[in-house]
Amino acid sequence: MKYVFLILFMNSLPQYAGMSLRRDDSYPKTFEDIKNEIAGYTGIAKAIIDLAVHGKAQNRSYERLAVFADTIGPRLSGSKNLDAAIKYMFSALREDGLENVHLEPVKVPHWERGEEFAMMLEPRSHSIAILGLGSSVATLPEGITAEVIVVASFDELHKRAQEAKGKIVVYNEPFISYGETVRYRSQGAVEAAKVGAVASLIRSIASFSIHSPHTGWQDYQPDVPQIPTACISVEDAEMMSRMSFRGTKIVVHLKMGAKTYPDSPSFNTVAEIVGSKYPEQIVLVSGHLDSWDVGQGAMDDGGGVFISWEALSLIKDLGLRPKRTLRLVLWTAEEQGGIGAKQYYQLHKENISNFDIVMESDEGTFKPSGLGFTGNAKARDIMKEIMTLLQPINITDVYDNADGTDIDYWMRDGVPGEHALQVPACGMTSVNTSGFIILKGTR
Repeated sequence: MKYVFLILFMNSLPQYAGMSLRRDDSYPKTFEDIKNEIAGYTGIAKAIIDLAVHGKAQNRSYERLAVFADTIGPRLSGSKNLDAAIKYMFSALREDGLENVHLEPVKVPHWERGEEFAMMLEPRSHSIAILGLGSSVATLPEGITAEVIVVASFDELHKRAQEAKGKIVVYNEPFISYGETVRYRSQGAVEAAKVGAVASLIRSIASFSIHSPHTGWQDYQPDVPQIPTACISVEDAEMMSRMSFRGTKIVVHLKMGAKTYPDSPSFNTVAEIVGSKYPEQIVLVSGHLDSWDVGQGAMDDGGGVFISWEALSLIKDLGLRPKRTLRLVLWTAEEQGGIGAKQYYQLHKENISNFDIVMESDEGTFKPSGLGFTGNAKARDIMKEIMTLLQPINITDVYDNADGTDIDYWMRDGVPGEHALQVPACGMTSVNTSGFIILKGTR
């Protein structure tokens, strides 16, 4: 359903000839004229919805994704699998009849986790499920054996700094939201190293767990010692927190064989439907092709990639030719901090005035609940009117603030941004885990 959401934006938004939605607060038409023009797309909106939901395109994006995920598998930055995925999509987009299909070169990080395990030695023997965090250094070959200190926040760590020296810091931070809690994953090793810890283990950034730790990127600081760091399951973090609260001594043996290699060549993958009247003006829709290495990358972000592709496919299938160019970009190395998107931005920012709106799908493929939008007040009013075209599938709300690592560079410079807000299945907030696979029932 989410690709219907995207396609209606791309088909109706570009029709306002010469109108900017960002820096200029003046309309070339009255708002009533624009409302009437948008209403005139009701028939086209119905055709798009019928094709996607009931027609020959029904389930097409899912089937495409399933074949891709099963054929390629995980697509870690710098890996051969990511190279294969880029070649796969390049060929698929050309075979689909899209225009200007090409690759834009990027340099990306190349990190591999290697062998890794953790074992609780005291107060009892217990295998701790771990996933090393991206860019983590390795332990020495013999590993690290050290006592554990459990903290619930950075503030607690700093207050107990003298206790942390020479120990493994276990963060059992409460989950508030992904955006707020993820700082423990990205900064946990640095903060632990500042107080003399020898390693850090972070409770997975998730609202619930099936005893499967989550991975993700983390960052070191130049002036702080680099210590090994990994995520552990919610269950193990809670268990060690209970033990610590009772005053029980906890000793853990940790071994990690991670390696960082020189940056590798990669590509952003691009395809278009060229605009009929204003081809230099761009409506950008996107997802990221890379993933982590412990799952299929079907939800993060295979779903976003194939939803975005499907939006262009539907427009092509219906024989529609928008006035502005619809550009699909499949980013590389998003998981490492939006590396591909940053280099794309640097390459194209001199033409920023030609980018009318940027969209990213990177929050899974659950049921859409509305639109997150970043732009000026009058642009928001236009978005609200466009959303009325989605009344047949009951997705009409517009919320404040679009989100997306790959489009943030553009939004900071004033280009309007959009992403679909949705209701995750079972409250799911994170999918970078070996415990998540592609399931037809999760669409």
